[in-house]
Amino acid sequence: MDWKKEYERWLNFDEIDKELLEELKSADDIHDRFYKGLEFGTGGLRGVLGAGINRMNIYTVRKATQGLADYLNATDLPKKVAVGYDSRIKSDVFAKESAKVLAANNITTYIYPRLEPTPALSWAVRYYGCGAGINVTASHNPAKYNGYKVYGADGCQINLEVADKILKAIEKVDCFEVPTVDFDEAEKQGKIIVIEDKCVDDFVDAVYNQKVGDGEGTDKLKLVYTPLNGAGLECVKKLLKKMNINNVSIVKEQEMPDGNFPTCPYPNPEIREAMQKGLDLCDEVKPDLLLGTDPDCDRCGTAVPNKQGGYTLITGNEMGIILLDYICKTRTKLGTMPKNPIAVSTIVSTDMIDPIAEKYGVEIKRTLTGFKFIGEQIGFLEAKGEQDRFIFGFEESYGYLSGAHVRDKDAVNATLLICEAAAYYAKQGKSLLDVITDLYEEYGYYRNALVSVEFEGDTGMTKMQSIMTSLRENVPEKIGEYKVEGFVDYNADGTGLPKSNVLEFRLQGGAKFMVRPSGTEPKIKVYLSAVAKTQKEADAINEELEKVAYQVLK
Repeated sequence: MDWKKEYERWLNFDEIDKELLEELKSADDIHDRFYKGLEFGTGGLRGVLGAGINRMNIYTVRKATQGLADYLNATDLPKKVAVGYDSRIKSDVFAKESAKVLAANNITTYIYPRLEPTPALSWAVRYYGCGAGINVTASHNPAKYNGYKVYGADGCQINLEVADKILKAIEKVDCFEVPTVDFDEAEKQGKIIVIEDKCVDDFVDAVYNQKVGDGEGTDKLKLVYTPLNGAGLECVKKLLKKMNINNVSIVKEQEMPDGNFPTCPYPNPEIREAMQKGLDLCDEVKPDLLLGTDPDCDRCGTAVPNKQGGYTLITGNEMGIILLDYICKTRTKLGTMPKNPIAVSTIVSTDMIDPIAEKYGVEIKRTLTGFKFIGEQIGFLEAKGEQDRFIFGFEESYGYLSGAHVRDKDAVNATLLICEAAAYYAKQGKSLLDVITDLYEEYGYYRNALVSVEFEGDTGMTKMQSIMTSLRENVPEKIGEYKVEGFVDYNADGTGLPKSNVLEFRLQGGAKFMVRPSGTEPKIKVYLSAVAKTQKEADAINEELEKVAYQVLK
């Protein structure tokens, strides 16, 4: 591609958006904006907002939507698409542009009238019997990003095969020649249908029906909640009301939707900075729980009181373990555990899941990173009429799901489970921090850490590829002081999973060192795992491996 010619084409396009044109005229990073097109992967699009083919704007969104429309019209799938969006800058604009393109292609569009959680979009796809879904979100990325996720008829993010077909269709589209219709006129004609409140209410009811126990004691809980200026407020409040949890303090600075995320540049509940306003409020009101949902409300972070009078954040792996054990324990006690139960997690999540599953007779399935692969497993079970065997799915990045009501991680569902578990253990005089400590004492201290290094700019991808190639072709005998006892290249055959650019090094003593380029951001992540008799010993191993990880990524 001649990036200079493409730049000139954008400058000279008669109907170009005036705001984007002014941005192009003053930009000093033209090469980065035009040296390649924004990549459409299994998660759809994700990129920096702005003018250019390597940016999120109305033209790249229209192009992707036209490709999706061409794909859908060439299949036997229903010619209906559900569209949702979050609080990010221009999310509502991109959602409406998508609807206008779909309507121009004679595809009926069901669009939410306001921002809603990602799982509510997954719900709407099946609720209306759609052939696909679109959710405009960049999840937990910084404010300068937005994204465009595509869902299949099963309510799950599209798989690798479908993504490839849509990509081929997109590549044939000129971003300036995509047909659109007037939104209001299409709505009058029934080509665009605004989703009614009943759909959202039914989604919340479906989440509430995932309760594991009797919910006794939830009405006594005192909460602090932050939606991190995102889409979670409406559905989480409706759920808490159904659970009779009325003592809820909302973090005011993060209550209302705001795509600039003024109090947390990186609105990810995995990061302490994002949860800090909530922690500050905890110091004032002294709740039993702090809950934080990310901007599209599919991830949920938690903090609980500690014995020093403060609050401790619980990691994604730790909460996954707490909830798995709680679900197994409670369903076994109540006699509601299905025959041959299945729990699903990802290859980069904690190995602590294995001994717990063994104790309760639960089969564990491991998937590639990305909750769409967990949702896919539910679909496989449903095809055999065995979806009730699925009891829980989680990933280390704060994603949880305990039912087949949706096919994506669900922070509304996580809110239900966390509150229910907290109330259950409160009756025993325990906090969730006590619970994870007890589990560590029983099964061993499985501790995890994450190293993440960004590689931005037009040379970033080349550097990332070089690092992965070097590790793949020159497998080290030792990582730090630990002998490499096993190596898995998930991009090779024989793993039982789709090929993926992930490298796993199994180290002596049960430690694990996994390297994976992010699928949504220009960064490489190294997942560290260690197990020992004490927390101090396990954390020391990870600290040593963390130093090695930074050396490797340099």
